[in-house]
Amino acid sequence: MPQLHHDHASHDHGDYDHHAGHDHDHAPVSACGPAACGGGACATASAPVAALATGGLVLRIPAMDCPTEEGQIRQALERFPEVMRLQFDLAGRALRVDAPPSSWESVTAAINAAGFKTETLSAPPAAADTARSQRTELIRLIAALAVAVGAELVHFLAPDTLPWRGLGMVVAAVAIALSGLSVFRKGLSSLFRGQLNINALMSVAVAGAFAIGQWPEAAMVMALYSLAELIEARSVERARNAITGLLQLSPPQVEVRQVDGSWATVEAKAVAVGAVARVKPGERFALDGRVTEGQSAVDQSPVTGESIPVDKTPGDDVFAGTINQSGSLEFEVTKPASDTVLARIIHAVEAAQAQRAPTQRFVDRFAAIYTPAVFALALAVALGTPLVLGWPWLTGIYKALVLLVIACPCALVISTPVTVVSGLAAAARRGILIKGGVYLEQARKLSIVALDKTGTLTEGKPKLVAQLMRTQALPEDQVVRIARSLAARSDHPVSKAIAAGLAGEASTVQNFGAELGRGVHGSVDGQDYVLGNHRWIHERGQCSAEFEALMHEHEAQGRTLTVLANAQEVLALFAVADTTKESSRQAISELKALGVRTVMLTGDNPSTAQNIAKQVGIDDVRADLLPQDKQKAVEALATEGEVGMVGDGVNDSPSLAAAALGFSMGGAGTDTAKEAADVLIMNDDLRRVPETIRLSKKTYAVLWQNISLALGIKAVFFVLAVFGSATMWMAVFADMGASLLVVFNGLRLLRAGGDR
Repeated sequence: MPQLHHDHASHDHGDYDHHAGHDHDHAPVSACGPAACGGGACATASAPVAALATGGLVLRIPAMDCPTEEGQIRQALERFPEVMRLQFDLAGRALRVDAPPSSWESVTAAINAAGFKTETLSAPPAAADTARSQRTELIRLIAALAVAVGAELVHFLAPDTLPWRGLGMVVAAVAIALSGLSVFRKGLSSLFRGQLNINALMSVAVAGAFAIGQWPEAAMVMALYSLAELIEARSVERARNAITGLLQLSPPQVEVRQVDGSWATVEAKAVAVGAVARVKPGERFALDGRVTEGQSAVDQSPVTGESIPVDKTPGDDVFAGTINQSGSLEFEVTKPASDTVLARIIHAVEAAQAQRAPTQRFVDRFAAIYTPAVFALALAVALGTPLVLGWPWLTGIYKALVLLVIACPCALVISTPVTVVSGLAAAARRGILIKGGVYLEQARKLSIVALDKTGTLTEGKPKLVAQLMRTQALPEDQVVRIARSLAARSDHPVSKAIAAGLAGEASTVQNFGAELGRGVHGSVDGQDYVLGNHRWIHERGQCSAEFEALMHEHEAQGRTLTVLANAQEVLALFAVADTTKESSRQAISELKALGVRTVMLTGDNPSTAQNIAKQVGIDDVRADLLPQDKQKAVEALATEGEVGMVGDGVNDSPSLAAAALGFSMGGAGTDTAKEAADVLIMNDDLRRVPETIRLSKKTYAVLWQNISLALGIKAVFFVLAVFGSATMWMAVFADMGASLLVVFNGLRLLRAGGDR
């Protein structure tokens, strides 16, 4: 399969330009091993019916009803580099292959050669048809279970005569036929291809039990196994749909302004970029856009995880799936329905689910050895115990068949993907986009987190933080008006911050001009004024010793100073600074509580860096760094432990690439498909970094809880099967119980999120 590629483009962030790519390699989409079963390793890569879009090659594969088959098909198509994407709909037994039409014939032939019959479809199966087939399957399995119970009753209650035994065998065969014909077909196909998977194990076990006269147990084992598979599949689908269900947050229709000025409700997917749409209070946005008219508070929690509504005014961005709370808003559509932030989040997480985490890879490798080893062990029990221990042959064979049922690797293989998917889904719900299970696991190992300053610890936008009057000759409100008038005419970020921070109306400025590297000048009310930096005021000879000391005091705090003066005197001093985010100090404190050391890496001057670091609680500060210097610093820190780098995802790309894990403070307006990091913090809240680490630790703990549960339960029943009195009844309940236990344990992460 081809590797997942992320295009990393430059973008503007605040008042600073950032340009860089990111050469961080991402794990390739991997095929599932043949040992997968009932929600196995590839379960996470499947897309529900709603996501199986039209176009490409759409196939119906009747025998594909669980992730075992999904893994086998992925393996069969690995050798086709032209296959860009596979979308599985296990419920509808359909597959969409994104590949050039010239390859469709060879792709179909490869799937057929893997033992799967295919039917070409003109469109994906309808959701209603899939739901109907699922109901039919459930009714069939319940009927099979009822017939299996009938076979047990015949065995226990009827006389042990040939006619009654014959009737019981017929009833058992009917139960097996209702529940297990597809299992037998797939099992035999696997055996013919030399593959030992769960279908092969169950086929041998059930056929063997029936052959030695244990037909009631054979029927019950097959019925319970098939029902358990259905329950597992539905449970895994719940985790999978935790993300894709976000699509339902975007309404299918939206009000759009027509050419004549009227409003009409149209399908969201038909709305073109540039159209003007309207959303009323209490309604959800169907598309991404930019507000053109109105004011309102918008609940952005479905996209960014922010709990507090955000005020929106003309010029602000809005996102599909968010909720308009107070006032009516009109907005210009900026993205088509297929490319909204919400849609890109879903796509990115679905792609992430196809990447196996280290623990998943370990389990897949283990299962590939485990299954044939158990098969060999069962064969040794069947042949060895009668010859070595003198057991009756039927006893040895029966115990071997019990071993095969116990040996089903379902619980083991399903334990990892359902946990990882739940972790990814829980993170996405909190506004944390993790681009693969490998990064979800990596976060727990971090011992050092390096942080950029501007845009990460700080807002990234200069603000007026102090103003000081220096004259008695003019009223304060007049001085403020003059300063605002001059600042409003300038396009310099510092001047813009002053203009935004000063209240009141601006006056007309005559003879306005700018002095490069110094400031601006102009006439207001017939008087000449300058609004300039320290250097210009010094050159004008208007700096006294006392005023110099005052300015140095502010500059030591990392502030940029601007002075308003006329020909006679200094009128006022304005201090502008990049302010820290409210969340930064708490985030640093949480990281320290987790035992993670924090380091600031910034290109800013040392005094400003030290001041910001003091405010947020960072002790290790490294300033005056170019992008390549940050990269070297991260590489040096890597000799002391696992390093995470937190930056804006673009200008910090060299250091993000050098880090074990890159966090991008991207914001919901960033094109998430092109972000240059492993983890994207959607709402720019630095507290999401320690939250990611906590979630990683919790996910890892659940992973190994599940592995221990799966192997521990099987180990107990292995001993009982060989040396005790374990029956096939006990074996199937042990297997089913272990599988459901690890599934529900993994699903706990959906509720837990990153809570402490």
